[in-house]
Amino acid sequence: MRFMIIVKASRDSEAGRMPEESLLATMATFHEELASAGVLLDANGLQPSSEGFRIRYEGGKRRVIDGPFAETKELIAGYTIIQVKSREEALEWARRFPNPHNEDGEIEIRQLFELEDFTQGEAINRFREMEVGSGKRQ
Repeated sequence: MRFMIIVKASRDSEAGRMPEESLLATMATFHEELASAGVLLDANGLQPSSEGFRIRYEGGKRRVIDGPFAETKELIAGYTIIQVKSREEALEWARRFPNPHNEDGEIEIRQLFELEDFTQGEAINRFREMEVGSGKRQ
C-alpha cells in the first residue's frame, strides 16, 4: 500500500522562504528513518505556486493559468510517498512526521490507487507494462 503524506503550503513556503536549518535537519532524520525501514519511495518540496501553472479544461479546450494561486491552505508545499503494509502502519509513520511549519498546521495522508484497484483490461495492462502506478522505480 502506498500513501502520500502531503505538506500543506504556508505563507512562508508560498513566499519562497526556505525552512530553517533545524527543521531541515529534523526532516532529514525522519526521512532517514523511513529509508532505513525500507518504506520511503519519494519525497520532495515544491516551489511556490508563483512558479507554477495550471491547465484548465473548458469545453474541449485547454487554458494555461499562471500562478500564484490564492488559497494557500489548499496548496501543497511538499510530499513524502511511503509504501507500507497497512493503513495503521501509514498512520504510525504520519504521527511521527515533524511539524513542517513554525505555526499550527496539518499534513494530509492519502492512499494511492494501485493498478489492481481498477477494472483490469488493455489500458491497465499498458500502464502495467510501463510500471506506472505500481510503486516500482524505472
